[in-house]
Amino acid sequence: MKKKYPGLRGFFSTFALIGGALLLAIFINQFVFQSYEVDGSSMEPSLQNEDRLIIWKLPRTWARITKHDYQPQRGDVIVFHKPDGSKEQLIKRVIGLPGERVVVSDGEITVFSKTFPDGFKPDDAPYGKNLSETAGNVDVRVDRGEVFVSGDNRIPGASLDSRSSLGNIDLDLVVGKLALRIFPFQSFETF
Repeated sequence: MKKKYPGLRGFFSTFALIGGALLLAIFINQFVFQSYEVDGSSMEPSLQNEDRLIIWKLPRTWARITKHDYQPQRGDVIVFHKPDGSKEQLIKRVIGLPGERVVVSDGEITVFSKTFPDGFKPDDAPYGKNLSETAGNVDVRVDRGEVFVSGDNRIPGASLDSRSSLGNIDLDLVVGKLALRIFPFQSFETF
């Protein structure tokens, strides 16, 4: 017996394959990782304008599914939605964690916590070797569900972050953390 409309069956197979691949790509971009392009100089010297990055979203997604708090680590570079309700996303480094007091004074950031009641300098970490002196005067407590963030470009006016009008960032606004710099190719790096 001869099959009716063999070309139609092939068309629907191809359509289903392309549609499935598109849905998978959307799912991965929404919940697992996304491509991100740096816009501006606020993360120099660590990241440059127009660097192409991969942001790892799975831990944030899993926290939402399991109804747990998502907590990035100090030193992580995170992408988050701007707190003003716009769709704009910013990229900054996590400096202060919930329950800590962050002081910016005399060109340095000092974090005070239960573990370090006399304070410590988070920029003494390897990423801090090439940072400029930190501008600003801030003395703020980081509440539960928040982080204190800063751009790596610390000169006055170079970064909209927790040292300025942005304030502490609610963890619900976090999209994910920087995993890879993929472009320019000569600057490929894992984070």
